[in-house]
Amino acid sequence: MRALAGVLTFVTLLGPPALSAQAPGTSAEPAKPELSALAGAWRVDLRPAPDADPYFQSLVVAITDGQVEGSFYDTAFRDFQANADWATLHFAFVTEDGSGIYHTSGRLVEGRLERTTHALGRGFLAVWTAERVEDP
Repeated sequence: MRALAGVLTFVTLLGPPALSAQAPGTSAEPAKPELSALAGAWRVDLRPAPDADPYFQSLVVAITDGQVEGSFYDTAFRDFQANADWATLHFAFVTEDGSGIYHTSGRLVEGRLERTTHALGRGFLAVWTAERVEDP
């Protein structure tokens, strides 16, 4: 018991560990990504499972005077939002076709895009990746 009291006294004298104001896994000053990094044409692989054959569609992003427009799967997107407050650029938008609304969100990671599309009317969640291409 005396040994435990000595340890507690020692720990109490040291005080609590310093807490960081940073989120776990972040560096001291992460470089903020630029929205302009999304501009251009992307080849999106929408394969339904990791072992399935590739299924490619296009994502085209145009940025003019800070306004983002584009299309995904040959459908114009709307309600585009981006968040560049983290070390990774995150974005989301909505498309719609005869079967309903699609919510797509993604992030730019090491020059490629990745994330998901949730098809409300068709009841599925597609996981996708995308590589930049020269021509849409």
